[in-house]
Amino acid sequence: MDVGHDTSCALATVVDLVNTAPEIAGHEALADLAAVEALVARREISEADSLGDDDLAPMRRLRARLQAVFAAADDAEAVRLVNSLVADARTTPRLTDHDGWPLHIHYYAPGVRLAEHLAADCGMALAFVIAAGERSRLATCAAPDCDRVLVDLSRNRSKRYCDSRTCGNRLHVAAYRARQKTG
Repeated sequence: MDVGHDTSCALATVVDLVNTAPEIAGHEALADLAAVEALVARREISEADSLGDDDLAPMRRLRARLQAVFAAADDAEAVRLVNSLVADARTTPRLTDHDGWPLHIHYYAPGVRLAEHLAADCGMALAFVIAAGERSRLATCAAPDCDRVLVDLSRNRSKRYCDSRTCGNRLHVAAYRARQKTG
């Protein structure tokens, strides 16, 4: 699936944020303001100024809403969830160029709090995936002991693991060892 730079970044932010959930990470990985600031820095989120402790609860609520899209039973439920997310975010599409990037679209209103900013951009990115008939690219890691989510943007839909260096490598090594025992 060919998506633009901003959509790809927003989808990576969705994955990063959802994977902070306690039931996925094994602990609350969005425990404090420092964790929110680290997410902003890691994902290089623009216009995320003046973060405060009052950003933590909205970010956790957003995380739950994004997580629900991955868990949706069918396309109709995913569409309903994304439409609600985007509507609540009061999307305000605008052309912008910043930080050396050519003209692109931001979907959040200038000056909104971080959770609303991400709800708009991430919600629109998920909307593009679903509208393209590609909801199956929103997946959970295929490793049996991993619940992390991923977005498969590979051309041949081959991404199965949240991280090929950890889950993927671990399962490939286990399969190799099992073959060696029987061979």
